[in-house]
Amino acid sequence: MSIKLFATSGGCLTLPDRSALLLDRASGGNLVVLPPRTVWERSELTHEELTNFSFLVAACAKAMLDTLPQLQGGCMNYWEAGNWALNDQAEPTGKKSARNFRKMHLHLLGRNPNSLDPRWQWGESPEFPKYAERHTYSANYNRLTPDECWLIVSRASEILRSQYNVAAIAISECFRCKHCGYPTVAQSALCEES
Repeated sequence: MSIKLFATSGGCLTLPDRSALLLDRASGGNLVVLPPRTVWERSELTHEELTNFSFLVAACAKAMLDTLPQLQGGCMNYWEAGNWALNDQAEPTGKKSARNFRKMHLHLLGRNPNSLDPRWQWGESPEFPKYAERHTYSANYNRLTPDECWLIVSRASEILRSQYNVAAIAISECFRCKHCGYPTVAQSALCEES
């Protein structure tokens, strides 16, 4: 299960489920930004929604670059996804239209210049998993840690307010999950996995 780490009027930042990671934390880390409402394509967002979504994406990516030591001298890749829902083997099986089945989301993929992962070598295009590999691709990958995620959401909040003039009221308060320590927007201070 993914964990909702941070939310704003532009959407939310999530930590992917362990089995859905595209990148190990040591190679740069993987977070996902969801738009403020479910859409099949970003062009379906209103002007205000797209503006706030873009602010959230940029702030979270910059926060990763600013706070993660493994990204020193590195960069970010942004991958808009939702393609596996369209695979013929995905439920319901058979051919599907993007407009009816795709749920757009954006992966933030940190690029560590010293990555040892052959699928994520510095200076090369990443190798994304095929649909059939989606449950095994990340078997040896680790998520970003609770402390890393806390630094990211704290820094992203600062960037949103100072650089993009996002009102504090548009940014949800974050709590540390009492069970795992990851940031969460749940006032119960228990994340979705707890």
